[in-house]
Amino acid sequence: MAILAPAQSILQLFFLISLFHGSFASRKLTELVQVPQTQLLEYHNGPLLFGKTSINLIWYGKFKPSQRAIISDFITSLSSSSSQSQPSVATWWKTTEKYYLLANAKRPLSLYLGKQILDDSYSLGKSLTQKQLLQLASRGEQRYSINVVLTASDVSVDGFCMSRCGNHGSSMSALAKGKNYRFAYIWVGNSETQCPGYCAWPFHQPIYGPQTPPLGAPNNDLGLDAMVSNLASLLAGTATNPFGNGYYQGPAGAPLEAASACPGVYAKGAYPGYAGDLLVDPTTGASYNAYGANGRKYLLPALYNPSTSSCSTLV
Repeated sequence: MAILAPAQSILQLFFLISLFHGSFASRKLTELVQVPQTQLLEYHNGPLLFGKTSINLIWYGKFKPSQRAIISDFITSLSSSSSQSQPSVATWWKTTEKYYLLANAKRPLSLYLGKQILDDSYSLGKSLTQKQLLQLASRGEQRYSINVVLTASDVSVDGFCMSRCGNHGSSMSALAKGKNYRFAYIWVGNSETQCPGYCAWPFHQPIYGPQTPPLGAPNNDLGLDAMVSNLASLLAGTATNPFGNGYYQGPAGAPLEAASACPGVYAKGAYPGYAGDLLVDPTTGASYNAYGANGRKYLLPALYNPSTSSCSTLV
């Protein structure tokens, strides 16, 4: 597998990451065009999220009901109890269970769709800091939950489109029954109008690296379909490295995790600039690799399989 050296050096310049309130990992374009890594992710003996856990969605800015349904159907699809054709979102998620077996965890993480909070009045403005993202994430339930902040296409966030497309992290909850608990959160931005070439590959041509034709978005919404791909990567990272001391490779401040250890891989045959040999909808021409609830189709990143020390794809 070959990659042009100049492109690789440019990519390294963009490998930026920050730390805030404990564990903090980002999803960015550098993941989308680098050569896949195959080293085993090391377990750092920290706790993993386990058991029945709700995904609470905090919608910041204006989203159409049809757009919200794309994300909520994806969350519903993570459960094996939902009726799905194969290859399925639920099958994709099962790869994370292998990490729990290696860690001798009590039981794997079982996700379900929790509450949805709408803030279409931009209560904190249209330019957000990391501190404000945490403020939004804190609006959801903080025990047995992962709170996901989703920002609309007209909302700018510190570092968005420059060093990240989303991130996951953790923070201490408010005092409950005399105790503070650490809770996990995720943020993903809609890059459709601000930086599709940075955060929406392979549905848009990348701003640098190999230039191949963009793929059709399976739900006919470039911004939301890219958000699903980024959210999927961050969910896998949250499950297996929720507090910065779980499974990861490299420095804790810039970790490679379950999905980011397999950059740019969506199907077998992937190479830099090519997502792999994906399924194609014969009617719309859209590319996908997973079926979801309510007849949905999604494009999900490969996950590093610790049992085989390789990137695992659905197709």
